[in-house]
Amino acid sequence: MVRADHEPPAHRRRHGLRAWAGRQYWPALWYLLPAAIVYTLFVLRPLGQTAWISLFRWDGLTEGRWVGLGNYRALLSDTRIPAAIGHSLEFVVFYALLPVALGLFLAALMSRIRVYGLSFFRAVLFLPQILATVVVAVSWRWLYDIDGPLNAALRAVGLGSLARAWLGDYHTALPSVGLVGTWVMYGLCMVLFLAGTQKIPTELYESARIDGCGPVREFFTVTLPALRGEMSIALVLTITYALRNFDLVWNTTTGGPGTSTTVPSVFIYQGAFLTHEVGGAAAISVCLTAVVLMVTGLVMRLVRGKEG
Repeated sequence: MVRADHEPPAHRRRHGLRAWAGRQYWPALWYLLPAAIVYTLFVLRPLGQTAWISLFRWDGLTEGRWVGLGNYRALLSDTRIPAAIGHSLEFVVFYALLPVALGLFLAALMSRIRVYGLSFFRAVLFLPQILATVVVAVSWRWLYDIDGPLNAALRAVGLGSLARAWLGDYHTALPSVGLVGTWVMYGLCMVLFLAGTQKIPTELYESARIDGCGPVREFFTVTLPALRGEMSIALVLTITYALRNFDLVWNTTTGGPGTSTTVPSVFIYQGAFLTHEVGGAAAISVCLTAVVLMVTGLVMRLVRGKEG
């Protein structure tokens, strides 16, 4: 140990690298090679192509013209982008925070009380997650319609003054679409948390009850700390879905009314397929990918930091 302390830093790094290399089982890398090739071809290569296209002014048909970082400078001066990012952050509340809270509540409820037909209820609550997004969007457009079931129910109980075109109102369109996202995502969170509660030793609950803990304190002292890993997975999945959200918004409001529900993915679709500004759309895609990676890394770092 004394000898190592007197070695130059470069020598210590070389020794550390040799020791790390000696601990590895290198033949295992051959098992990872097929997955690495597929990942490179179908994920990294398209990402690289998108980044390359973002440096051109291109309509998708004719020859592109090199503009360097011009498309990115145009994004910085586009006043629609900050508003769209703000809408995405609002969707994070509906797509991530509310489903996680609802999933925790349902998981805690189902793990504490005996529910007959638990598998049936679990399948029913998970059903929105496996439905096609177009089906979900069309169904909720009918529910939110001015003559739909929601407004009919309000009129039936004497609250007709609240009836409105929920997806056509500037003030209610975004929360209405957001609640659809809550309905879609909470089943996934609930299943993750239910699986996590199965691994919590029953002795912990018994000890908490002997100490006089009620249901609420038992949840915060036993259940919630034990589900930290599942919460990180749920947050990463739901936040990623919220930030790259497109199909639900496009099939319910098309980004309207006005731009009240527009998100960055809508601009990507419009640029790539409607206005033929493929270079600009690629630049938005690259920025959105970077934002998703940063947010995902931040969530993982926060959770791992708490675990440490």
